[in-house]
Formats: sequence, structure tokens, C-alpha cells
Amino acid sequence: MQDQTRFRDLTLGAFLERLSSAEPVPGGGSAAAVAGSLAAGLVSMVAALSRRQPLIQHSHLHDYAEGEGQRLAARLLHLADEDADAYATYAAALKLPRSTQQESDARNAAKRRAARVAAEVPLETVEACLEVVKLAEGLAGRCNLNASSDLTVSSLLAEAAAEGAAANVRVNLPALGDDPWIADVEARLRRLLLDLSQLGESCRTVVSEGRVREPVGLVAAP
Repeated sequence: MQDQTRFRDLTLGAFLERLSSAEPVPGGGSAAAVAGSLAAGLVSMVAALSRRQPLIQHSHLHDYAEGEGQRLAARLLHLADEDADAYATYAAALKLPRSTQQESDARNAAKRRAARVAAEVPLETVEACLEVVKLAEGLAGRCNLNASSDLTVSSLLAEAAAEGAAANVRVNLPALGDDPWIADVEARLRRLLLDLSQLGESCRTVVSEGRVREPVGLVAAP
């Protein structure tokens, strides 16, 4: 963070106060990452609440999901800070002088570098959100049924976070000019969002039906 204060160290109220202010950061990219972090936290919570005798056959899944949920929650909070830093770097590039051709060329190069980072960070957010939804979908039907609705909330939060982060990726791509990386990123985004949508829908269907599934490893697919 530019002011050395990480978003994770703020109270929720303080973060919302900053978010609703006229300051440019935190913005949509950071908000998306924080939403993804909340989704990951819910996955970890559901896994922790599922450690009970009737579900002992899923204990390895619960251990894994709890640890991964915590890791992804921390990662996504870090991405919220990285997004703010990326925006600040891009804004600084826009303020560089361009009175001469040399200055203009240097400014354009700095702007392209900053725009790429500003696109890479939310792309990582999308990827992390996919991992969150994978965990939620894996837990659906293999967890404490009294907490399973939290997987629905988690999947919806993660999908919304991913869609928001994807929008932040796309808004930065035009500044890259004719960089061939753009086509690769757009293709990756399509695949990631499709996977997110399908897994999220599967998770919510299993939860709504109250279905009980076999332990992971005993079935070929969810």
C-alpha cells in the first residue's frame, strides 16, 4: 500500500469509509478482491463446522478446504492492496511530462507497463476466485448440512468478485495498444468465468437439493 496501511489491518467500518470517499483507492478492483476473500472465509468456516462423526469420511476434504480457504482469503486481501498500488502506479504514469517526443515516448512506455500490471492483478483475483468456488463446490454435499447455505453465499460472492475483477482487467487492456498478450488474456478470462459459472451453479444445485455425495476420490466427478 502506498500509505503503508494494508486493507486487512483496517476495521470493516474504516475500509468502507475509504471505499465511499472521493479517494480513487480502494476502488472496484480492491472491493472485488475483498468480496472474494469473504467467500474464501466462508468456505473455511463451513469446513471447520463439518468436523463431526457422521462426516468423518470427508475429514481429509475438510482439512484441505479449511486450510486452502484461509490461504485464499489472505491472498485475496493481499490482492486488494496490490490493486490499489497498481492503480497508483498507473495514475502516476499518466502525470509524467510529455512536452517533447522523448518525454512522450517515456510516458507511453510507463503507461503500458503500469496498465499491464493493473490488468494482471485483477486477473489473479479472478483465478483465486475460481479456486474458492472449486472448494465450495467440492464441499457441497460433503459438509454439515446446517452450514451448507453458506456455500451458496460463498459461490455467489466469489462469482460476483470474479466478474468485477474481470471488468477491471478489460478496462486496462486498451492502454496496452496492440500487445498480443491481450488476446491471450481475453481467452483466459472467458475460460475462467465459464468454469466459475458452471461450478457455482453446481454448488448451489447440490445445496438446494440437500444432496449427499460420496467422498472425493470415490467418484469420478461431482
